[in-house]
Amino acid sequence: MPTFIMLSSLTDEGANTITQNPERIKEVNAEVERLGVKVNTQYAVLGPYDFVSIVEAADVKTVMKVSASLASRGSIKIQTLAAIPIDEFIAGFK
Repeated sequence: MPTFIMLSSLTDEGANTITQNPERIKEVNAEVERLGVKVNTQYAVLGPYDFVSIVEAADVKTVMKVSASLASRGSIKIQTLAAIPIDEFIAGFK
C-alpha cells in the first residue's frame, strides 16, 4: 500500500481541544482508520509542525479525502506528502 507523510499544525482551536482532552488525538486516529487510512507511526514534534504521521492508504484519492476532511474541521492544517521507498525511487531511473 502507498505510504504518505502527513505534517500537521494545530490551529488555536485544535490546541485548545487537545489541551482539554489529549486522548482526542487517538480518537481522531481511529476515525482516520475507519475512513481507510492506516496510521503506522505518529510523533508529536517541536517546530513548525505539531505532529508527523506516517500513514498508508490504498491510493492518493483516499488520503486526500481524509486530509481534506480533517482540515475542514478548523482545528488542524495538514500538508500531505507521498513517500516513495528508496529502491522504488532508484528503479524509476533505470
